[in-house]
Amino acid sequence: MSQTQVVSALHVMAVVAASGLVLATTANVLRILVVPRAGRSWSSAAIDRAVDTVFRGLTARVKDYKTRDTVLAAQAPAFLAVQLVAWLAAYDLAWSLMLWPYVGGFASAAREAASSLFTLGFASTRSAGPTVVDVLAALSGLVVIALQVAYLPTLYSAFNRREAEVTLLEVRAGMPPWGPELIARTRYGVRTEDDLPELYMRWERWAADVAESHSNYPVLVRFRSPRPLFSWLVGLLAVMDSAALLLALAPGRERTEPRLALRMGFTALRQVAGALGLPVDYDPDPNSPIDLSFDEFAAGVERLVAVGFPVERSVEEAWPHFRGWRVNYEALAYALAWRTDAVPAPWSGPRRWPHETIEVKRPPNRLPRV
Repeated sequence: MSQTQVVSALHVMAVVAASGLVLATTANVLRILVVPRAGRSWSSAAIDRAVDTVFRGLTARVKDYKTRDTVLAAQAPAFLAVQLVAWLAAYDLAWSLMLWPYVGGFASAAREAASSLFTLGFASTRSAGPTVVDVLAALSGLVVIALQVAYLPTLYSAFNRREAEVTLLEVRAGMPPWGPELIARTRYGVRTEDDLPELYMRWERWAADVAESHSNYPVLVRFRSPRPLFSWLVGLLAVMDSAALLLALAPGRERTEPRLALRMGFTALRQVAGALGLPVDYDPDPNSPIDLSFDEFAAGVERLVAVGFPVERSVEEAWPHFRGWRVNYEALAYALAWRTDAVPAPWSGPRRWPHETIEVKRPPNRLPRV
């Protein structure tokens, strides 16, 4: 085979490879920005792992949680930026390969592809073939950047809806939120026990919203709450634990709202975990052990007893019922908390760095002098 034939064969292979790369990149862009569905593409998963590795390195020696949270707050924006750069780089490579047969050298082809992709217009070829490639390159650059810009309001809208209810938990469940604290505070001042059904109804809808938004847009999992001791995941865990405690300790107060909040809560965790590629057990055995110890559970119940919350079962009697609920969501909540470096609140599992549990901050009980 002559040198000319070899070069021609390489050019054909380059055009075929470029066509495949354009189709794959376009499908990935449409999949993520236009037709969101639960799950991630292999490229998004690879970018997420790469960005996460960088941020793990940046925070490896950071022991103070608030400083760590400040650094990690940039992780989600960094992922979005790297993802956009990756798409543009893939298109640039594809158009360069397509222009290669026309301009005689890959360096010149890459220069012309970049000129067209970013609509700079400083390099072009007048013949029909490369003109078509230049137009397609310019179109792909404009469309990808426009879609990415239009994608951001959707993310921030879902983020704002999520954080509104999380912020409200500071008064009800402390900071960081904790399940027993949520129930205990119903005994403070103006008692809010009758408000619990409404709370659980709101969090059932909140969990449904998170299930839809965070499974379709997995990058939302990486968006951290604006304040260091808040976390959407820890907030959901606190609400679910409070519902499980209520059902386990006071069966006479049985209502549908805490049950529905629990079921929607662990359904949301399953959908989000599945979208991130985490293993999910859809039918756990209610008699299976959990990581939360009986002593930790007893300490939480003691918090309720100390404020006079009426319990109908002893700690020993309530434990199997609470465990039967928590087995549905504990493993998933712990896995997500580990993966996202959520605030290390009580009953929220281990993290990727050595840490001490941050206890719930309570306002001082100050009364006026009379």
